[in-house]
Amino acid sequence: MWDYTNKVMDHFLDPKNVGEVENADAVGDVGNMTCGDALRLSLKIEDNVIVDAKFKTFGCASAIASSSALTEIVKGMTIEEAEKITNQDIVKILGDLPEEKMHCSVMGMEALQAAIADYRGEEASDDDDDHEGRIVCTCFGVTDVKIRKVAKENKLHDAEEVTNYCKAGGGCGGCLDDIQSILDGVWREESKTPVSTGKEMSIVQKVMKIQEVLDKEITPLLEQDGGGIELIDVVGDVVKVKLRGRCAVCPTSHITMQHTVQDKLREFVLPSIEVEEVK
Repeated sequence: MWDYTNKVMDHFLDPKNVGEVENADAVGDVGNMTCGDALRLSLKIEDNVIVDAKFKTFGCASAIASSSALTEIVKGMTIEEAEKITNQDIVKILGDLPEEKMHCSVMGMEALQAAIADYRGEEASDDDDDHEGRIVCTCFGVTDVKIRKVAKENKLHDAEEVTNYCKAGGGCGGCLDDIQSILDGVWREESKTPVSTGKEMSIVQKVMKIQEVLDKEITPLLEQDGGGIELIDVVGDVVKVKLRGRCAVCPTSHITMQHTVQDKLREFVLPSIEVEEVK
């Protein structure tokens, strides 16, 4: 029996926005029923804002919950805001997913990307990672391009982790060594890429950049759950913040601090940033 959070069970037992938007402005189809999961996401868009979202899915409880949560997240967002959503954002809304079910959140993200591309009259992906590249996992038809993309987006280093996120290697297992070689190559390349140390920024520039990331990347996520955040102080690479609203009294606020606030600041400002919560 999978250890599901209450939010996952709620979205599974009482899924939101099931069905298909009538006269949809955008439709995204991902997955394959022969591989066990498939999802259709349809959107109604007015003045560049997603005003309605519905889904149809063939899959497990995690697939249903991820799809349901996704439709709740995107309603009210602009297209530009929605295209920044990652599978990790879906997981955070659900509280968590079993590692073996992370591929369901990835499927949701890919359906949204496909729908946005459909709205813009573009191909489903610039990389078209389901078709381009060499097929590594013949059981599920996963290419090396998709494996690299999923690994980078979710910081995966082991072949078994890749299986959890995109099913590659989850069939006969004959491609696991190949997957591991791809991962080793990805992180060798990444280690050669120079990372900005942030030393070129003055303290004023750093504070302004941190505030910008809080306003544009973090606050919108927290506001979805009735919360907010305030920058209190910056001392070296230590950023002191105070959570507001529901986030301030949430028993899992430490997870928000680490996996939302700190991760975003490290991504957009400085890799060495440490976040401290001020009560």
